Amino acid sequence: MRKINIIELSLDELEKFCLEMGLKSFKAKQIWNWLYCFGQTNFQEMTNLDKKTRSLLQDSSFIYRPTINKIHKSDDGTLKWLLELSDKSLIETVFIPQGNRGTICISSQVGCTLNCSFCFTGTQKLVRNLSAADIVGQVLVVRDDLDEWPKNGIPKHSKRQISNIVMMGMGEPLYNYNAVRDALHIVMDNEGIAL
Repeated sequence: MRKINIIELSLDELEKFCLEMGLKSFKAKQIWNWLYCFGQTNFQEMTNLDKKTRSLLQDSSFIYRPTINKIHKSDDGTLKWLLELSDKSLIETVFIPQGNRGTICISSQVGCTLNCSFCFTGTQKLVRNLSAADIVGQVLVVRDDLDEWPKNGIPKHSKRQISNIVMMGMGEPLYNYNAVRDALHIVMDNEGIAL
């Protein structure tokens, strides 16, 4: 059985995944909560799940996020991350703070085919579309780096720096519509990140 990156699953898909492993459907919401309310990256730290469930998750899935290759911080507070994906492809993700708003610009492709005159990415060949997990992973990395996850069970929503997402990183999002749609449903879900 091929292990899957669990962050590529919607809540409904996660519930189905749990049922296929012989787990009760409510386990999906517990896992979802750990992933998207607390930013957990280790099944063994999901302490309200029994050891059998954690072991099943470890055997059948994994939690992968892109890794930070470089960070550039501008004088105005804008942050740009060069992120490395599991296949060593590089993408950019940008956070733009503006008053009480914070926008993340996220990528949908590695490279691009459109060659728009105003965009450097257009000079790069299209390597591949990003998966929903690659797209969601960018949001999770930014929340990690901005320290937006709750600590000791205390929600940080009142101190949230990220208020919205713009699909204007690398690539043309409508050329990767299904993955973009699926990823945005995950980050917009009110039981999780709730953007």
